[in-house]
Formats: sequence, structure tokens, C-alpha cells
Amino acid sequence: MSRFTFDAGITPSEITPEDIYRDRRRFMAAAGTLMGASLIPDLALAAAAPANVFAGKASRYNTTETENTFDQITHYNNYYEFGTDKTDPGENAGSLKTRPWSVRVEGECLKPQTFDIDSLIKLAPMEERIYRLRCVEAWSMVIPWEGFPLSELIKHVQPTANAKYVEFTSLADPHQMPGLAERVLDWPYSEGLRMDEAMNPLTLLTFGLYGKALPNQNGAPVRVVVPWKYGFKSAKSIVKIRLVSSQPGTAWNKSVPSEYGFYSNVNPEVDHPRWSQATERRIGEFFRRKTLMFNGYGDYVAGLYKGMDLKKYY
Repeated sequence: MSRFTFDAGITPSEITPEDIYRDRRRFMAAAGTLMGASLIPDLALAAAAPANVFAGKASRYNTTETENTFDQITHYNNYYEFGTDKTDPGENAGSLKTRPWSVRVEGECLKPQTFDIDSLIKLAPMEERIYRLRCVEAWSMVIPWEGFPLSELIKHVQPTANAKYVEFTSLADPHQMPGLAERVLDWPYSEGLRMDEAMNPLTLLTFGLYGKALPNQNGAPVRVVVPWKYGFKSAKSIVKIRLVSSQPGTAWNKSVPSEYGFYSNVNPEVDHPRWSQATERRIGEFFRRKTLMFNGYGDYVAGLYKGMDLKKYY
């Protein structure tokens, strides 16, 4: 995801330069990185918790598309707390300690609670816990996530009528996260969803992938996955969840509001100010493909935005 700071006069366009996805020479370099992923020390993988005990069946929302490989999913990441190059998280996230870990849930709810990570994993029933979903950044992957709908946690703490939004806060520990030294964003990382978005069954509280505990570079030990939105909406290494009455500020919207709106739905009809979003590149493929509205999940989520101008509320 080159190291830099805004204070050094570097423009936001250098955070994730579009030409890395369009220039053939750079693409081949990135492909070479993926092919050589096995040569990178798996420090973050080694630091991950033992394998999860998920035994649930596959979700009815699963895509039938071919999954990306474990190496691709764990060696090409956006996680700026560990560096801004795509390979930085896999190299640097081994410093993250995921046990003990707790998540505080508070705000507009009747039963605020602090969960340790193991009790949180066991919170929801086991019926459907394996989700093979398309996920989009400036590239896309198909990832077999393991988790359960975030709605199970929200219902558990009994939200009040004033709970209109859900705010997520990620860990920001400079002793564990070298990327925090670069003031790319206003740390800690924060994100938010409207309550009906958070309650949608496709919005996942996620603890693993490919039958393993979530690797550090993918957001261990717990993250959110919102598959019809761009990947930066899916907060990683969550330490706090707040139910709030008004729309919360979010990391990228606060940093570059002209480029990153609160909703951040995958909408190929809305160009990013610096590039078109009409096509995407699937990791492992050379050619670009057409970007699908809501990342192909419109049947399940389009109703959430009925009557909204999605070019204005981007």
C-alpha cells in the first residue's frame, strides 16, 4: 500500500497510485511479487493464533467464483498500520499480539459489554459461518472468510432506538505497528456503517479465512467484512464498537473527503477523482474485468439505498 507522510508534501494520490494497476510493467512486477510470496518470511502468519474451531456450513450467500489462493490473500494487503506497500503487512505484522485481546461494545445500547476474543468468537450460533465472498479494493479477490453476521453481536447488546450508526475503532499501538510512525491517516483508524447496513446478513464479524485463524496482515484477531463496499470500509483489528446516534467520522473521509465518501459502495458509475472505477483487476489475473454494482451483491443490498442518489452519496 512507499513510505511517506502528508507533512512531507506528498499528495494523497501517492497512497495508492492508480497507475500501479494500469501500467503493464508495474503489473508484471506485482505479479512477480505474488509468485515469489513463498520467499517472504511469514512472520505475521507465525504470530497468528491457533486455528479456529469453526465447523459451520457454507453460507447461502457464497459466490461460485474461484477462490484466490492463501498466498495471494495473505501477501498482497492494505493495512497501513504496518506499511503502505502491499507486501509490508505480510512482512511487518508479526509484531502484532492477538492474545489477550478484548473488544468493547458501548454507546446507545442497554447491555454494553467488553468481550474477550474467545467469548466473542463463540457468541453466535454455528449454522452458517463460512462465506466465500468477492472483496474489492483497487483490485479484487474471492476470499473464504469465516465468521458470523455482525447483527448477532449488535442484537446481543440490545441497541436503543437512538442507535442509528455503528462506529468501529482499530488498534493503534506504535510498539506493535511500525506504520503508525507515518502520519498517513489520523490514527486510530476508524470506520462506520449505518445501522441497517450493519444489520445486513452480509456484514460479517470475521475471525478467520481458509480454515485458519485470521492472519495478522488480514486484520487479526477480528475485523469487519462488508463485501458490497470498497475494502477500506472493513475495519481491521477492532478494539471498540460504538452504537451512536449520528454519522461518525471515518478515517479516509476525514483525510480526503473529496475522494472517499461515508457510504463507499462499489458503484462503477462514479469515477474516483483520479481514475475510473468501471473496471477492476482480480489478483492472479492479467486482464481487467467489469466492475459490478455493489460488487455483485445488489440483490441483497440495493434496497438499503432506495431513493438515494448514489453519485452524491458516494
